Amino acid sequence: MELLNTSRINQRDLEVSSETLRALAHPLRMRILEFINQHKLINVNKIYGSLNLEQSITSQHLRILRQADLVETEREGKFIYYKLNYTRLSNTIAAIQSYQIAISEEHPSAHTS
Repeated sequence: MELLNTSRINQRDLEVSSETLRALAHPLRMRILEFINQHKLINVNKIYGSLNLEQSITSQHLRILRQADLVETEREGKFIYYKLNYTRLSNTIAAIQSYQIAISEEHPSAHTS
């Protein structure tokens, strides 16, 4: 197996992006992110209430999203509000694109979309 020359790829960005992709790799977390995106800033109670989820399940998935830095929280009194971390998402997309470019330069016959 031929190794990819990663000299042009920021290894740390790829590691962070890999962790981010693992957090994204669950349909329910994608639904939660989509719901947060639609509302920009949303209370955790509205998330699980609107999506018809158990509070404990919602909290587990939000914890994973927080650990991956995909969502940020704001506390207002006793309420916690969630919003997307668009910078993290943009950085992940950029890291994936740079990896895709590096692969296509080293393996021009590989088809990427």
